[in-house]
Amino acid sequence: MKLFFLTFLFLFLAAVSSFAIFNQKTDVTEIRKQMLRAINSSKVTDSLYINLKPISKKTPLVTAYIGALEALKAKNSWNPYNKIKYLNLSGKTVQQAVNASPNDMEIRFVRFSIQSNLPHFLGLNKDLEADKTQIIQQLKQKHYGTADKVFVQNIIKFMINSKQCTAQEIGILNEQSAVLK
Repeated sequence: MKLFFLTFLFLFLAAVSSFAIFNQKTDVTEIRKQMLRAINSSKVTDSLYINLKPISKKTPLVTAYIGALEALKAKNSWNPYNKIKYLNLSGKTVQQAVNASPNDMEIRFVRFSIQSNLPHFLGLNKDLEADKTQIIQQLKQKHYGTADKVFVQNIIKFMINSKQCTAQEIGILNEQSAVLK
């Protein structure tokens, strides 16, 4: 679990600053920035979760980030029952986002980053291969969604460092990284 949060930190290196919701509209860039802070602060995790959860018309990407926050709530819980409860909830929430937007690279990446750092014995990492394949496919097609170049570079670095990719996949990721420079 600790590795998950350290690698999530790596993903959001470019992020800093504050979060705001105005008229139930969300700024994904600000959510990413707050996720960086949430990794190391249960207060920020709870605050961001409280702000995002009640939004009535969530985009699939916001739903995915709520799922990531639920995974962080699992990390921050001292009670083993709550840890499992939040991990299961996180899985369901992120799955809703994937179902709503199955080709969104960032949503797939959120799930990949969570699952790649969970202990295998929990059996909660069954989507790694599908997510990895979809992320690489979207990178090759340059379908970055709302992600800017820096964020896409961080996704690529995370994928390479995740130890989930084959040598061939790492080669493809390195090619995609070079294209972005």
